[in-house]
Order: sequence, then structure tokens, then C-alpha cells
Amino acid sequence: MRVDLFDFDLPEDRVALRPVEPRDAARMLVVPAAGAFLDRGVRDFPDFLKPGDALVVNDTRVIPARLRGVRVRGEAAARIDVTLHKREGEDRWRAFARPAKKLNVGERVRFGDASESMACLLGSLDAEVLEKGEGGEILLGFSFTGAALDEAIERVGQMPLPPYISSKRGEDTRDASDYQTLFADKSGAVAAPTASLHFTPALVAAIEARGVAVHRVTLHVGAGTFLPVKVDDTDEHRMHAEHGIVTREVAEALNETRARGGRVAAAGTTSLRILESAAGEDGRLRAFGGDTSIFITPGYRFRAVDLLLTNFHLPRSTLFMLVSAFAGLERMKAAYAHAIAEKYRFYSYGDACLLFRNDGPT
Repeated sequence: MRVDLFDFDLPEDRVALRPVEPRDAARMLVVPAAGAFLDRGVRDFPDFLKPGDALVVNDTRVIPARLRGVRVRGEAAARIDVTLHKREGEDRWRAFARPAKKLNVGERVRFGDASESMACLLGSLDAEVLEKGEGGEILLGFSFTGAALDEAIERVGQMPLPPYISSKRGEDTRDASDYQTLFADKSGAVAAPTASLHFTPALVAAIEARGVAVHRVTLHVGAGTFLPVKVDDTDEHRMHAEHGIVTREVAEALNETRARGGRVAAAGTTSLRILESAAGEDGRLRAFGGDTSIFITPGYRFRAVDLLLTNFHLPRSTLFMLVSAFAGLERMKAAYAHAIAEKYRFYSYGDACLLFRNDGPT
């Protein structure tokens, strides 16, 4: 499909730079499969669920994946910023570097406090450029491995706020908690599963009191989620792989939910993507553990998810393509036009929308 079909104009003041307080005070636009849109709040979410339904959340935890350092080349040094996006081994990460043109394979980059003074090694983290790819992507081999590398990244890294926030304000201490979800447990994401940023213990309690089971899956969201689609046709776009897990227990529980006539609601596009990756052609979920680069555009036949709670996404993005596949392209364009007119807040720290799957024409 033509990428320009997924374009729309968004006023700058609709981009949220901070979340609302408390988290579940955000607004929620309800988009039924047909009929009028409903202006509600996230606290109303349980009202749209039924006893016997299941809610699936992503329990990934965001790491401080933005590293700043210097390239070491004899006496010459150049400042290098990288954003980690996918772990490839105990001591290796794929990353996006800026400016990548200043790096060659085999060169060393020193991150952390030592980037200010090459004489001081305390608090530093070294890495070698092992590969260079397209679009500023590199493969880094670090001087630490395993848990020691994780600790070093936690020490020297910064929270990887999306560009539409970091370009307007700097990261601060509030973001360390604001950009983590209530369910954050398994470290590895470099972007938050933002639909779950709206959840509070009170909201989860209300969902469970409704007779809805809450299940956890894992998808370590990569920085590729922020990359613009630069091609003219969706068939030419390459998705970056992300690592995910659906346990056998969760798969069986969700299969039983569907067999009893219950619905599966996904909290966020990340939960949806890993569930759809684990679903077979027959619609049954199976245990899944590995990489997925699933790319969902209109025409895709959904097999695992009936409702989707998600935030408002960027124009021409793969995520807007996904929600357009789920609810219908024209339906989503109308919903976003409504949200803009009604002054909903957009993107990671913004408001939510609840989508009911539309299996009719897009």
C-alpha cells in the first residue's frame, strides 16, 4: 500500500510532553467497529470488558539505552550518541549511532563519565564497532558481558525518550518512573509499551473485579519503533526484529478464554504483535520464544486479539498502519480527526483509544 495513505496533520500542541497525574486520569477515545465514537476516560476501560474476557499486558522493562560517549582514534576524538535497540549476545547490542559516518569497523567508543576526560576511566564503558549497516545501524561489542554489562548500562545510560519528546525537552529524574509501566519486570526494552503507562493498581483491581483475567507476555520493544517509514510502498519497508516470549501457560489460558466465548484484549500494539506472532493459522496460540519482525498493514487477518487499548501514533508510522489494519483505515482517520478536534493528547505520554476489531472492508 502507498505510505502516504497513512499521513495526517497533527498540530504541535497535541504532542504530550508529560503524562497526566494520576496515570489512569488520561482520556480514552472508544472506537467501536461501527457507530459513533465515545469520549471516555481510561478509568472507564473496565466497563467495556465482560466477565470471562482476558487482558494481555507486556511486562518488559525499559533500560537506559541512550549512551553518550567519544570515539577513540589516536589523539582525535569525536562525540558519538547511540541508542541500543536489540541485544545480540551477552556482550553485544545492535544500536543506532549518530553520527554513524564518524565510525569505522574496529574503532572503539568510550561511554560514560570518561567521555569528558580520557584520563579518567571510572564510570566508563567501552565498546568496539563490529559491524556497520544501513541507516546508522551498528553492532557493538562491549568490554563487559552479562550482568556486568547490564549494570554498566544502568550506570552510564539515559532513559531513551522518543524523539518527539527529547527534541522539545531534556530527560529528567521524573522520566525514570514516568516511562516505566506498572508491569515492568523483564529488562530489555528501549522504548516503553506506552498503552500500559495508563495502568494503576486501582485500575487493575477494577479490571479483575469485573471477572477479567490479566496475563503477561514479553516483547522487548526496539528503537526501530520510532523510525519513520522512508519508502513509498509498505511492501518495501523492513521491520527491525524484536525479542518476545509467550509462555505455554499463557497461550493455553488464552485459548481457553476464546473457547469459552471470551475475548482477548491487548494492552498496546506490543502485546498484540507478540500474540499475533504466536498464533497459528487456526487461531490457536502456542508457546513462543524468539525474534519477531511482524509487520501488520490493512488486509492482515487478525487471529489472536479482539480489542486493542493503544495510544495515538505518529503519521506514516508502522503503528498507525497496524491500528488501521485493526479498525479500518478510514475509520482510524476519522477517529484521529475527532481526537485532534477534541484536543486529545498524542503519542507516548498522551491519551488512549480503545479499538474494537473491524473485520470488514478497510
